[in-house]
Amino acid sequence: MKKWNMAAVLFSIVLFAAGWGRSGLEARAASEDTIKTGIFADNVELSGMTKEEATQAVNDYVESLKGVEITLLAADGKEVVTTAGALGITWENRELVTEALEIGTHGNIIERYKVMKDLEHENLTYDVKLGFDVSAINDILVNQCAKYNRDAVNVSLKRENGTFQVVQGQTGYKLDVETSIDLVYDYLTSEWTGEAADIQLNVAVEEPKGSAEELAQVKDILGSFTTSFSTSGTSRTANVTNGCKLVNGTTLYPGEEFSTYRTVAPFSQANGYYMAGSYVNGKVVDSIGGGICQVSTTLYNAALLAELEITERHNHSMTVSYVDLSADAAIAESAGKDFRFVNNTDSPIYIEGIIKNKQITFNIYGKETRSSSRKVTYVSEVLDTINPPADQIYQDASQPIGYFLKGDSAHIGYKAKLWKVVTENGVEVSREQVNSSSYKMTPRSATVGVATSDPNAYNEIQAAIGTGSIDHVKNVIALLTAQPASSDNGGEVIENEAPAE
Repeated sequence: MKKWNMAAVLFSIVLFAAGWGRSGLEARAASEDTIKTGIFADNVELSGMTKEEATQAVNDYVESLKGVEITLLAADGKEVVTTAGALGITWENRELVTEALEIGTHGNIIERYKVMKDLEHENLTYDVKLGFDVSAINDILVNQCAKYNRDAVNVSLKRENGTFQVVQGQTGYKLDVETSIDLVYDYLTSEWTGEAADIQLNVAVEEPKGSAEELAQVKDILGSFTTSFSTSGTSRTANVTNGCKLVNGTTLYPGEEFSTYRTVAPFSQANGYYMAGSYVNGKVVDSIGGGICQVSTTLYNAALLAELEITERHNHSMTVSYVDLSADAAIAESAGKDFRFVNNTDSPIYIEGIIKNKQITFNIYGKETRSSSRKVTYVSEVLDTINPPADQIYQDASQPIGYFLKGDSAHIGYKAKLWKVVTENGVEVSREQVNSSSYKMTPRSATVGVATSDPNAYNEIQAAIGTGSIDHVKNVIALLTAQPASSDNGGEVIENEAPAE
């Protein structure tokens, strides 16, 4: 009698139990092309699907998530509603389909059989890994969420009819875009369930400085200074008035720095400025905002008297008429000049600007802590005087005798310094240098026409020019143009003098 090989018998039993006869082997071959029953990608069932079918199913699932709303919580609780699609959702782990297809196809028969039995009792679920476009997140944060940012506005003062009133401030908010990108990306890739969700962005909150109680200390004039612009024309007057208005009403807390340039700029018609004379590279030229330096100079002297900390000050290129030497403070956009100071007191200060009778006054209010016996004055000292040389007279052969164009006025050059003198009960207790200044010397200049058909007239105008005196040249021109024989000279006199800064 033929004996059965026990190993072959056991193998046949296992094959039979697993449904692996001839027909089972055929089914096995077919099943290796499709995903086994009980396998999912997130909540998408992949059972019985080919690789192409499973890939399409997961793609459709990710596509369906594009319309899910994601609400970004920006500054002050403002909501920006977007979608997962707008945030650049993508399917990252496409290899899961291949892995799912290979389940139950590796190992010996017993191992494969065990996998099949496990799937009958418990589904196998793959996580669909999602990615998002960081650039798309950034664009939404910058263009839609950051628009709700706002600067903190400190509690401040305004002075009307000689009385201070408190103006309430506002809380400031600023979106931190970089860290908010990480918050959005990390949440969507690790915590998001595929449903509508809210994401709190990283918004810094800045509370306003000050209180009514703190501002109640502001009642004493710490420093006051006035300059006149009575000789200024309409445009320069308008510029001084506009600059004063922009500075007026400033509240400055302890430790804060005031920048005159930032306060009165930009120098444009839209910001209330006109063309007027100003100093540029040692010349008097018309520029928009000409005269604004009288605003900074007046404020400089008020700040000196208040004994505030001056952090930046520049003298003019040439002298000005409305303050002593070294008591001026120029500002210039092209040269990067600013006048800045810090509130170095322990209380807030308030800057009041007043225009009256073509005079500008700045009063700096605060809490007076200095002794009533203490007095501060500022003394200008001239170190050197540089007188201009002879007049500079330029000939213009294209213009007839009689043409006269006035150029720069003469300016004496100086070197000077400013001293701070402190007295107590009338006795000087200290004297310290505040600044030093150097002002350019410029000669008086003019351009005259010399074209004529009269050789005698030509010789006379040349002789006048040779004297180096503009006044003498003007007298000769008057004589030559008064003669009938010189009627072709035109007699044109052009005055071109602009008021200085």
